[in-house]
Amino acid sequence: MENEIRNEVVNEIKEKAAEVKQKVQQAGEELSAAAYSELLQIRRDKLTALQEAGRDPFCKTKYPVDAYAAEVRENFTEVAEGEQGRIVSLAGRLMSKRIMGKASFAELRDNSGDIQIYIRRDVIGDDEYALYKKYDIGDIVGIKGEVFRTHMGEISVKVSEIELLSKSLLPLPEKFHGLTDTEARYRQRYVDLIVNPEVKEVFVKRSKIMKEIREYLDDKGFLEVDTPILTPFEIGASARPFTTHHNTLDMDMTLRIETELYLKRLIVGGFDRVYEVGRIFRNEGMDPKHNPEFTSIELYQAFTDYYGMMDLVEELYKRLATNVCGSLTIPYQGNQIDLSHWERLTMVEAVKKYSGVDYYDWKNDEDAIAAAKEHHVELPEVPTRGAILAEFFDAFVEDKLIQPTFIYDYPVEISPLAKRKPEEPAFTERFEYFINATEFGNAFSELNDPIDQKARFERQVRERKELDPSCKAQVDYDYVTALEYGLAPTGGLGFGVDRLVMLLTDSASIRDVLLFPTMKPIGQ
Repeated sequence: MENEIRNEVVNEIKEKAAEVKQKVQQAGEELSAAAYSELLQIRRDKLTALQEAGRDPFCKTKYPVDAYAAEVRENFTEVAEGEQGRIVSLAGRLMSKRIMGKASFAELRDNSGDIQIYIRRDVIGDDEYALYKKYDIGDIVGIKGEVFRTHMGEISVKVSEIELLSKSLLPLPEKFHGLTDTEARYRQRYVDLIVNPEVKEVFVKRSKIMKEIREYLDDKGFLEVDTPILTPFEIGASARPFTTHHNTLDMDMTLRIETELYLKRLIVGGFDRVYEVGRIFRNEGMDPKHNPEFTSIELYQAFTDYYGMMDLVEELYKRLATNVCGSLTIPYQGNQIDLSHWERLTMVEAVKKYSGVDYYDWKNDEDAIAAAKEHHVELPEVPTRGAILAEFFDAFVEDKLIQPTFIYDYPVEISPLAKRKPEEPAFTERFEYFINATEFGNAFSELNDPIDQKARFERQVRERKELDPSCKAQVDYDYVTALEYGLAPTGGLGFGVDRLVMLLTDSASIRDVLLFPTMKPIGQ
C-alpha cells in the first residue's frame, strides 16, 4: 500500500515537473520570438532614420573598390616609421564589431575573405563615428584607409573613410555556430554562403573543375556545342521525363533526359569530336546522389571505341585530382581514393569474382532465373540472361567497388545504344566506372547500325508500353534516319558533373554541391 502511494506521488511530481518544463519552454520561445521581432523593428527604425537624414543606403549605386582582403594580406609590406603605408579602398560585409570607446575594431568580409579594420573617432570625425556605432552586423560598407600591422601582428586597415552601402534588415545567424540546420542551409543558400566560408570554397572548386574539364577537352580538339533542352516527344529510354506544353504549336514537349542523340547527329554531320555541358531533367526520386535537375557532360569522338573512352576518363580524372586537389590520392567519406590506378573487369568477371556465380554456366533464361532465385536476387521486369546478370552485379558487386574500377561488356538487353561485341553478340562494347561504390559515368562504342538500332528502339518502346500502357514513349525515327546516312565508328561518354564535384570536394550529398537544390516550397 505504501509503495502504491509512493508511486502515485512520484508520478504526480513527474507530471508537474513536465508541465512546468513545458511552460518554461513555451515562455522562452515567446520571449525569443518577441526579442527577434524587436530586433527587426530596431533595424528598420535605423533605416528610417538614415532615410529621413538624407542618407538612404539603398540609393548608393557604386563604390570605387581597388583592392580585396586576400590580396591586401598577401602583398603587405612593412614601411619605415613615419612613412605612410598603402592606401586601399575595399567593400564588403561587416561580420563583427568591437567598440572600445573612441576606437573600434571590426571584421570586413569581401569576395576573397576577411580582413580586420580599425576605426578611430578622431580620424573619421564625431558624426561619422556616431553613425558607424549604429551599423549592424551584416551591413555592407565601403572603406578607405591605410594598411598596417597591429601590435598583435594582424594585418589591418586603418580607416579614414567609411560609408554604408546597403542595410541588412535581417540578422545573420549566431557567429560561432553559423547556419547549421541542413534544410535551412539549402533553402537559404545566400545566408549559408555568408556565414559558412567553407561552403563557398566548394563552389569555387566546382568552377575550377568545370574550367579544367573544358580546357582538357578543348586541348584534345573537342568542340563545345549546345543542343535542345525542349524535345518534341518522350524517347524510349527508361528515365521518366518532365512534360510541358507549347501553346503556339499546341503540342506536348518534354525536358531532355540526355543529350546523346542530338550530339551523335553532329558526328553524322561531320564533326569528329563534340561535347556538351548540359542541364538534364528527370522526373524521378531524390536522395543524396540524385536531384531532378542536374548537370552532365556528354562527349563523342569519331574513329575510336570504348577503350579510347576508358583512356580518356583515366587521363581526365588524374588531371583533375592533380590540378584541383593537389594529389592523385584524395579523401572521400572516410576512404582514401587512389586515382592513379584503375581496375578493369568485364561484368561477367566481376559477378564471378564477388558472387562465385558464372554467367557461362547458364545455358538459357530458365537457368538464369533459377540461379537468381537460389541467390535471392531480384528478378528484372523482363527476366532474360543478360538482365539477370545485371541484377547479380547490383546485388553482389557494386558496393565492393571502392577504388576506381571500369566494368565493361554489358548485356545487350540493358544497352540499347551500344555496339554489339562482334565475337559475342549477347554483349555490347559498353562500360560504366565506379568509385566509392557509386557509378560515375557511362560509355559505349556507339551503335551505328541503323537496322539494329531501329529494332532495339522498337523493342524498348514496346516493352515499356506493355509494363505501363499510359506510357507515351516513341521511337526517335529521325535519329534512325541520321544513322542511315552513316555514323562513323564512334566512342561516346557521359558523366554527371555533380557526383564528380562531390568526389573532389569530399561532399556527402549532391545538395552540398548544388547552389540551389530542388526543394518543396515551405507550406506545401
